[in-house]
Amino acid sequence: MEGHKFVLVFVLLALASSFASASDPSPLQDFCVAINETDGVFVNGKFCKDPAQVTENDFFYAGLNMPRDNSSPVGSKVTPVNVAQIAGLNTLGISFARIDYAPYGGLNPPHTHPRASEILVVVEGTLYVGFVTSNLANGDNRLITKVLNPGDVFVFPIGLIHFQFNVGKTNAVAFASLSSQNPGVITIANAVFGADPPIKPDVLAKAFQVDKKTVDYLQKQFWTDNN
Repeated sequence: MEGHKFVLVFVLLALASSFASASDPSPLQDFCVAINETDGVFVNGKFCKDPAQVTENDFFYAGLNMPRDNSSPVGSKVTPVNVAQIAGLNTLGISFARIDYAPYGGLNPPHTHPRASEILVVVEGTLYVGFVTSNLANGDNRLITKVLNPGDVFVFPIGLIHFQFNVGKTNAVAFASLSSQNPGVITIANAVFGADPPIKPDVLAKAFQVDKKTVDYLQKQFWTDNN
């Protein structure tokens, strides 16, 4: 069974390679293994290690087959594999993630990736997934959803709010590939109510059409979680 799961993951990677250039610029050499030294200079990406000093470990990450603790407040755990974990991903325009979901409602909450599209494959459990479009001609934001079972694949377009929710009675696991070495993530509730410094309650109360007491409660909860 484990072998079948990882075959699906490899298929996912193959599919993802076709859109890997959709976000990040194309590389100008075989590879540009990232280094953290900047000498006070910052670039769009990472500086390159001397190619003569590159080793196989610069392109390697172990342990993605191991279950993660999904007992967070939202019932999920995302394990990213981006340029921060594999330095060799620098300039290659692709990254990866494992998501573990608790049974009975484990949630990867509504969020966006500002720099990447995402393709997700379910290997265990049943997920209710979806994304919300930007404003349509009539001003609406359309919700597009699907229930996924093992072996099913779903795509989340770049920058759109999306989520995954475990509707099953057992743990669920999915793997995702993203079209950027550093996709970024903005979790909507955390960003809005947990911003540092906080967004003025008057702004949020008017935007969400709720009273300031509700905003104060949410800001205290999310600001504590984030900070």
